Amino acid sequence: MDTPTADTDLSSESPSLQVHARHADDVLADLETSLSGLTVDEAAKRLEQYGRNQLPAVAGRHPLLRFLAHFHNALIYFLLAAAIAASLLGHFVDASVIVAVVLVNAVVGFVQEGKAEKALNAIRNLIAPHAHLVREGKHVEVPVDEIVLGDIVSLEAGDRVPADLRLIRASSLRIEEAILTGESVAAEKRVSPAPKEAALGDCHSMAYSGTLVATGQATGVVVATGSDTEIGRISTMLRDVQPLTTPLLQQINRFGTQFTWVTLAVTVVLFAFAVLVRGHVWSEALIAVVALAVAAIPEGLPAVITITLAIGVQRMARRNAAIRQLPAVETLGATSVICSDKTGTLTRNEMTVRRLEASSGRMMVSGSGYVPEGRLTAETAANVEDTRPTDIDSLILAGLLCNDAQLSNTDGEWHVIGDPMEGALVALAIKAGLEPESTRHEWHRLDEIPFDAKHRFMATLNGHASEGARIFVKGAPDELLQLCSLQADGEGSRSLERDAWTARIAEAAAQGERVLGLATKRVPSGTHKLTFADLDDELVFVGLIGFIDPPREEAMAAIKECHSAGIMVKMITGDHAATAAAIARQLGLDDDPHVLTGRELDDIADSDLPDIVTETSVFARTNPEHKLRIVRALQSTGAIVAMTGDGVNDAPSLKQANVGVGMGHKGTDAAKEASQMVLLDDNFASIVAAVNEGRVVYDNIRKVTAWTLPTNGGQVLAVIAAILFNFAMPMSAVQILWINLITGVTLGLSLAFEGAEPNVMQRRPRPAGQGLLTPFLVWRIGLVSFLFLMAVLGIFFYSLGRGDELAMSRTLVVNTIVVLQVFYLFNVRYLHMTSFNWRGVLGTPAVLIAVSMVVFAQLAFTFLPVMHRLFDTRPLGIADGVLIIAIGIAMMIVLEVEKTLVRRTGWLGL
Repeated sequence: MDTPTADTDLSSESPSLQVHARHADDVLADLETSLSGLTVDEAAKRLEQYGRNQLPAVAGRHPLLRFLAHFHNALIYFLLAAAIAASLLGHFVDASVIVAVVLVNAVVGFVQEGKAEKALNAIRNLIAPHAHLVREGKHVEVPVDEIVLGDIVSLEAGDRVPADLRLIRASSLRIEEAILTGESVAAEKRVSPAPKEAALGDCHSMAYSGTLVATGQATGVVVATGSDTEIGRISTMLRDVQPLTTPLLQQINRFGTQFTWVTLAVTVVLFAFAVLVRGHVWSEALIAVVALAVAAIPEGLPAVITITLAIGVQRMARRNAAIRQLPAVETLGATSVICSDKTGTLTRNEMTVRRLEASSGRMMVSGSGYVPEGRLTAETAANVEDTRPTDIDSLILAGLLCNDAQLSNTDGEWHVIGDPMEGALVALAIKAGLEPESTRHEWHRLDEIPFDAKHRFMATLNGHASEGARIFVKGAPDELLQLCSLQADGEGSRSLERDAWTARIAEAAAQGERVLGLATKRVPSGTHKLTFADLDDELVFVGLIGFIDPPREEAMAAIKECHSAGIMVKMITGDHAATAAAIARQLGLDDDPHVLTGRELDDIADSDLPDIVTETSVFARTNPEHKLRIVRALQSTGAIVAMTGDGVNDAPSLKQANVGVGMGHKGTDAAKEASQMVLLDDNFASIVAAVNEGRVVYDNIRKVTAWTLPTNGGQVLAVIAAILFNFAMPMSAVQILWINLITGVTLGLSLAFEGAEPNVMQRRPRPAGQGLLTPFLVWRIGLVSFLFLMAVLGIFFYSLGRGDELAMSRTLVVNTIVVLQVFYLFNVRYLHMTSFNWRGVLGTPAVLIAVSMVVFAQLAFTFLPVMHRLFDTRPLGIADGVLIIAIGIAMMIVLEVEKTLVRRTGWLGL
């Protein structure tokens, strides 16, 4: 036997071969194999030529290099510069704290990065360790990694498919392909070729590596192994996707770099000015510029931002969103597009009977999921629930008896044991007043024909003590319409109206429903065997049952909230277009949704895709490449994309998205590891709640920034003024450190606990390119820094003018700055209020505790003898204290008026 040439490509995606669309015999011939399998020698040759059937492990960087990489960041350089400045001033405690912050950040980042690398290895774990093959005509068990092209594989229920197979034989075969297609219902498989243009979920002649056999048995020939399989291609895509830097990190890095250069330039110029122009000795000039650097560097800001993000993580966890990577908290707040899976996220992932179609008319069924509570309501007033037509009762009975599922109630939660659609039929029977166990006992099953993809129906023979024997059939409606010649009509029957039933099927399908047909036939009492021949004549078509996976009510409200917040929601599903469109309408996603299928996406050039995906709200029959293209196209427009997913097929797009959202209940490990956030309840509403918290986190980071930078700015301007105009420093370097230390870890940190402002979800998403410093914040930093400067110089020269010693004047300045920071804190708590208000002065518990701590610390700073020796301070009188508080109140009034004017005029974009 000759070995296939090295360039042979028999994967299902090969445009020239497309094995899913070819006859099995032709595929066997091309692979030069047969039902007897390969010889041992031939298998060994192919193993050496093509390699092992395994996915490549992640080749990660050396742990030390990964750890050191977390120090290569402008923000970290910032912190280290602050530590050096503190050390030069002998403030070793502060330097140690700053270094500790740097180390903690690096350790957290190192651990999170290590977790991310597990995503690819999680995919590798989906491949079973052993497989049952036929080699040299004998059934053998071999390690999965030794499977080669042309091997004949045997599958049974419960097996995980070890490689991509072209099916040769199949009996009652259903395979769960949710990890690849996202569909919750097991796919029916058969041997006949699938259409060439079939999407992956429609390739009924294929079994894909990593999927799970739900029912039946099969034999298939291996057409792809390792990285050439569908799951292997996904692994390759995942490896090639480069992780994105979050908007916040981009902004902080950009801000840190710019701030570093500006600070360096200013300090060099001032040092030269002090030495060359003012004639200061270089050591005194160095101390002055070090004081300037200490005042300028917001050493507490990175730590407070990290804590703000951590608090956001805790809040999101309480709303069923577990954050795996800290920066994702803030990124959620910038989200402008949410791409969501349908099944289980926007819908309940619980099949529910919605309609009953019989000759007598239509009845609608209420209720949701498997909870057996609801009503049957006729379309016509004449047919009320208490007097249901006979054919409707026959329809419900057939659905219950031609059925192997059971419902179970565990701790108030209803679950189905068996097929989801059959479970929905059991719930329907209970809603109709039947007791499943007793009804099945009365109509005991005598024989059955199991469901098989070849005939697409299931049939049972049931006997009743008084009703005799009867056949019940359940299956694909078009198949049953071909088998039947009659339809139920009250107690009797009449000729089948195929066209009318076909129209009803189309109507239900247009509403996004899955449809089953049911039929029955009376047989003589004493019949105990059921054969296909028994279905050849006198089979009576009873009617249709339409199923839906009902939308989550909370998802509808969440989508409405997204629309009000300016966030686009797009559904990306492996389901059919009609079903996806119907669910989109029910959810309120779009009144007239534009649906784009995966096949149509293939025909669109990358250059045209961004405009098209922006206008499209529903994507159907998509594969992993489609999802990845959609996310990248949206990102190319500047959108910040959150993407949900639960299967291996979602992992590449989850990693590509700005925020990948995995599913906690039904999600695969690969999807969770590729995500930055995991939903603990698989609920779309939890994503929107997380977006809300993300916006709050970003607001709080802006508030921390808006508070920290201008308070530091006032000190910087005071130091610069002293150097330029050659007067005594209003504060010593150690006093500047005291201010930054005592207020940064109290007042600044308290802003991390702020709740949501009232209009947080009525605002449009912030632009992706918006810097951390918006025009308003730049204006506010300049204005507040100037007000601080005026207050500092005013109180300093007032004190010197009345004859106070320098130490007393500096004590007044330090206390003035701290009081100004306290009053400014209350002002900055609300940046988005539309009118003058005093809500900010009420304070949260965190704010009030922080203010109390600062007051206590400043009293110690001012009056304790030990603090006098450490910081060269002096005690103040009551009149000075009243004057300082009055200055603080005056500044707050000025800033409240300014904020109101800015917002009312719309100046600076507010």
